[in-house]
Amino acid sequence: MNLRKIVGVASAFLLSTQAYAYNCNGVAQYVDGRSYSNNAIVQNVGSAFSCKVGGWCTVGGPYAPGTGWAAGDAWTNLGSCGTTTTSSTPRSSTPSNTTSSTPSTGGNCPNWAAGTNYTVGVVVRYNNAFYRAKNENPGYDPVISTWFWEPVASCPGGTNSSSSSGNNGTCAAWVAGRMYYAGNTVSYNGGAFRAKYDNPGYDPLVSTWYWEPTSGCNGTGASSSVSSTTNPGTGFAAVVSEAQFNQMFPGRNLFYSYAGLVAATKTYPTFAGTGDLQLKKREAAAALANFSHETGSFVHVTEIARGLYCSDWGNLATCPCEPGKQYYGRGPIQLSHNGNYCAAGAALGLDLRRNPEIVEQNATVAWQTALWFWMTQSGSGYRPAHDNIVNNYGFGETIRTINGAIECNGGNPAQVQSRINEFNRILQIIGGTAGNNLGC
Repeated sequence: MNLRKIVGVASAFLLSTQAYAYNCNGVAQYVDGRSYSNNAIVQNVGSAFSCKVGGWCTVGGPYAPGTGWAAGDAWTNLGSCGTTTTSSTPRSSTPSNTTSSTPSTGGNCPNWAAGTNYTVGVVVRYNNAFYRAKNENPGYDPVISTWFWEPVASCPGGTNSSSSSGNNGTCAAWVAGRMYYAGNTVSYNGGAFRAKYDNPGYDPLVSTWYWEPTSGCNGTGASSSVSSTTNPGTGFAAVVSEAQFNQMFPGRNLFYSYAGLVAATKTYPTFAGTGDLQLKKREAAAALANFSHETGSFVHVTEIARGLYCSDWGNLATCPCEPGKQYYGRGPIQLSHNGNYCAAGAALGLDLRRNPEIVEQNATVAWQTALWFWMTQSGSGYRPAHDNIVNNYGFGETIRTINGAIECNGGNPAQVQSRINEFNRILQIIGGTAGNNLGC
């Protein structure tokens, strides 16, 4: 870790400990790679922050509020999350048309979170008031979207949450890193579990102090059946919803965010955007399957066995390796070697030669490097992976493009089959068809 980063983190810590308390009820959790505009307010690492420079706020990584070494350049620390008690406390995010007093509650309703899918009947806490979802929605603001939400006097029962659909019905599948409240029920590995205590997404089988088995959901929530509802959004987001993405990779490293992926697809809008719906689903599944294989189901952000990866084939004359930098595998495609960092950086308008670490610090950039390879590079194959899918050469040819020199033509059939299995699993979740030529 370099000295500048250490000093920046230390400064951020001091700021957070000296700041006033801030009422964080209803303030959305910061998501690395999500687009933020000037004056946007988020909460992160126990404090609230206001965006000063939208361009930097959106980058994340070194500019992440409260954690990045350059966070102070992008964000203003409004104070640690807590109850606002004095007039000297920075301005609250509570809209003028909501009550400032905490209403009585009969249960444990979760705080509203932007971007979370809510089903009809879910009750959430927002700015010290409670709201019930009148219509299913992908996390619209309860005060603004009054067609989707209605105010209610209290939080009933203690099990209303987007994380649970009740004790007698089908529970939602458990998702690592998602906040759960006492009384929430989830399905996991064919069984159903009830949260005994609030927890930030601990594994129900490992964290038995936080979870207990229950028979309420009949273990049916983890089904891979396709949702009958139409996915919100456009482009990739219309093909794979955030709920489906979470279902695909419940144990992933949270660095690999859905928001970061959707943001990255704007750089390559034809990704999962070419042809009919089945072809779009096929490409989305093919890419996610290969990326998942490369990262151990999106667990590893960086390569385990790191090396310098400075090679002549990267053309050292035009792409010299920066002193002190390493070009080991990073991100969903595990981008490696100086040549690839230079080429990807040139395509994305980023100096990845001098700053390769951006790929492991910024979720959107990480996804962009994967899509850059997927859309434009032939690798070990005959054409880019995107072309292999949209021109019906088959999933097997995407394997050849990514790692064909090692895996294809009988090189490692077990690895090929592992990719195929992941491809088929993802297709089942989004309701897609595999097409022809699965192997290589």
